[in-house]
Amino acid sequence: MNVKYYFKLVAIMMIFWILLSGRFEVKFLIYGTFTSLIAGYICMPLLMLKSADGKNEYFALGFSIFRLAVYCLWIFWQLITSNFALAKVIVSPELAIDPQVIRFKVNMDNPMALTVLANSITLTPGTVTMNVTDDGVYEIHALTDDAAEGIRAGDMQRHVARLFGQDENFIMIDDEKGAAV
Repeated sequence: MNVKYYFKLVAIMMIFWILLSGRFEVKFLIYGTFTSLIAGYICMPLLMLKSADGKNEYFALGFSIFRLAVYCLWIFWQLITSNFALAKVIVSPELAIDPQVIRFKVNMDNPMALTVLANSITLTPGTVTMNVTDDGVYEIHALTDDAAEGIRAGDMQRHVARLFGQDENFIMIDDEKGAAV
């Protein structure tokens, strides 16, 4: 068990306990500390995730609070702009929908990073993660050209990689039209 991650988990649980209880008497702080220590010990094996090849092990909460805050602000902005862009397409008389399937491969091996990337893409209006293979190939359905270009630009991939301290490189494989990118 990694002691650094264990105490990070205990600290998170203790802060959460204080926020929920709102009690600052010594007796309750001692109860909260012991409870957090025991719960952290029990939960720690569940939060250690192995990479697909089994060589590396990652802590599920192994990112900094600052990076998480930056990512949350960025993804919130992406959600707002994507909502307006998709609403504009839907209400326009031309209905400029051009469905495409985009494939790219990421070099991340942190399973939490791979999951956050897939969910972030799906959360953004106009794109859906259809499949993620064991070797890191993502298949994304994009409803419009703008959504497809956003995926091809790789901002989402880079932001998730930075959040988890992973390699920011990704490789475009091909798209639905058969063109290698």
